[in-house]
Amino acid sequence: MKKLIQEYREKSNIIKQRLCEFKKLQKADEKTVFYELCFCLLTPQSKALNCDAIIQKIKKSDTKIFNDPNALKSYLKGRTRFHNKKALYLSKAFRFFQNGGKLSVKNKLNHTSNKRAREWLVKNIKGLGYKEASHFLRNIGMGKNLSIIDRPILTNLKKYKIIKEVPSSISKKTYLDIEEKMSRFCRRINIPIEELDLLFWSIQTGTVFK
Repeated sequence: MKKLIQEYREKSNIIKQRLCEFKKLQKADEKTVFYELCFCLLTPQSKALNCDAIIQKIKKSDTKIFNDPNALKSYLKGRTRFHNKKALYLSKAFRFFQNGGKLSVKNKLNHTSNKRAREWLVKNIKGLGYKEASHFLRNIGMGKNLSIIDRPILTNLKKYKIIKEVPSSISKKTYLDIEEKMSRFCRRINIPIEELDLLFWSIQTGTVFK
């Protein structure tokens, strides 16, 4: 535990700086928000840096690519896992934003709690589970009190005896239960959950990314 606290003290400034950068996206335009959503749709079982590189390349192309799932499939193949499903998710998300859904997204993100926004995203955006919705909200400055429960986080939660075992699959109930256990642990060590999330990620990967 002492080592964890020391790690936090050494990295707290860069972690807080990263979270401040995320908060700036609360005022971002819809296109920027949409691309951040695309990034989070690509990340399951894929490296975050690779997914970010994909998004940067897509930004340089015509948005018409989102209207052609087959073109997206070809583009994503070899760059991210489950490229067929993810191409469909990106295409559906684009249509959702284009068909007025973006107004709903903006309203929901600005006029509700983070956890209610997460519930709404999981219900309305195909391909977003609790982890991806939490990731998206964190990356646009709405990650307070939310955890992105993925493999690096679970590994550390077990290491510090917050959970007994890393579950083979995570249902909504399991996700929320683990998040609550992590929240209690955070209160005990006086580190905000969104900061501990980035700390665990940096311990596993060596970087504070997104």
